[in-house]
Amino acid sequence: MRGIVLCLVTAALIFTTQSVSADTYEVGPGLAYENIGDVPWEDMSAGDLVLIHWRAQPYKEKWIIGALGTEQDPFIVRGVPNASGDRPVIDGRDATTRSQLNFWNEGRGVIKFGDGNTPSTNPTWVEIENLDIRSGRAPYQFTGRDGLSTYTENCAAIYLAACSNITIRNCILRDSGNGLFSTHTTGDITVEGCWIYDNGIEGSIYMHNNYTESFGITFQYNYFGPLRSGCSGNNLKDRSAGTVIRYNWIEAGNRQLDLVDSDYESFYNDPLYSSTYVYGNILIEPDNAGNSQIVHYGGDSGETVRYRKGTLYFYNNTVVSTRSGNTTLFRLSTNEENCDCRNNIVYVTDTGNRLAMLNANGILRLRNNWFKTDWQDSHSGLDGEIFDDGGLVTGAEPGFVDAGSQNFHLQSGADCENTGTSQHVNVLPDHNPISQYVKHQTIEPRPVDATLDIGAYELGEPDLIPPKAPTGLVVQAR
Repeated sequence: MRGIVLCLVTAALIFTTQSVSADTYEVGPGLAYENIGDVPWEDMSAGDLVLIHWRAQPYKEKWIIGALGTEQDPFIVRGVPNASGDRPVIDGRDATTRSQLNFWNEGRGVIKFGDGNTPSTNPTWVEIENLDIRSGRAPYQFTGRDGLSTYTENCAAIYLAACSNITIRNCILRDSGNGLFSTHTTGDITVEGCWIYDNGIEGSIYMHNNYTESFGITFQYNYFGPLRSGCSGNNLKDRSAGTVIRYNWIEAGNRQLDLVDSDYESFYNDPLYSSTYVYGNILIEPDNAGNSQIVHYGGDSGETVRYRKGTLYFYNNTVVSTRSGNTTLFRLSTNEENCDCRNNIVYVTDTGNRLAMLNANGILRLRNNWFKTDWQDSHSGLDGEIFDDGGLVTGAEPGFVDAGSQNFHLQSGADCENTGTSQHVNVLPDHNPISQYVKHQTIEPRPVDATLDIGAYELGEPDLIPPKAPTGLVVQAR
């Protein structure tokens, strides 16, 4: 991905790409800045660092970021957890904004990036980490430039309006209309090590844990949990060009992944739009979780000229459905959508004939996957095509260590051990699965074996450093 610096941060140990700090602003009880609104957000520069220290009471404040960082000296907003690892809480309920800041769409986000009058610059090279950001949604209210106002239903904990080269790391995004929202005037976004859950609006299908449309976006090491009770949105909904979803745990939602079309010609005519990479993830479909489809790829606007019409590369994922009744792995919107599906475990707790590969349309190529015996092509009539390229493994159980406790590592001797195949040439070398998810919100190197295992986990002890690690990736040894 263009210009992305990848870095893993946990609550216990912080890594940073910052080389020089021009100014440091310490926020918290007894510090130079008692409140977040005391910080001169309108005057931030490359290398500046804002440290927001944990306190017992939430910070009921909201603000806009417009700082122009650089790759060498990003602008950083960092929460400083307490001794127990609790992140500072940014609470949108009854929040106020620094009077010197002036920006529109205040009701769309607790923290907004870009599109303001003061500051008027759209931020670049910004890192925000270690914050618990919550409660940006109707009927909650805030006080802004127009006085007491109510958040919109589609408000987000973090609203990326106009910005580039942004990293959101080790944050909690919850109790908002959308956890994270980005517009088409954003690009090169990295979302890593976050916990995104408990978002949405009751009775609505239009708000989600994640709703993004960026030119270049990577989701990695995140824990996507269930939406708020009574909310019917998807877990990770994305309309971006250049989407990478790897090494995440994604549980519940109307669909786990809803990868659909952009409204913008600059996106759907770009080559990045037609290749989407989903690998090394754990996707869980609980019973009564909404739609029976796990992944939707293509479009939902009805304007098929805008649909992705490319290839979804879906590999080395572990998919588990505990729903009673039918489960469908893919909905490909038209027969111009393709999926290369290899080295995946797809396990249903119901009988095997309750598992189908396609809803109806699309071109699906299967290679070296594990499916439950008696799986079906489709539950609703197949209009597309499914090609079996060999290596299929079937059975009653894939050989998990303990499915009941959600330990989806493989037992020694499992049918999925050493039954994988090489990756599609189009995913190499940048998207070779070299890591595996660790519960929760971190990773470890994927062990290297002569023959790849099927699924998100490889048997064996990981080396301390993964081979061919992406530039700048730091992995915490466990």
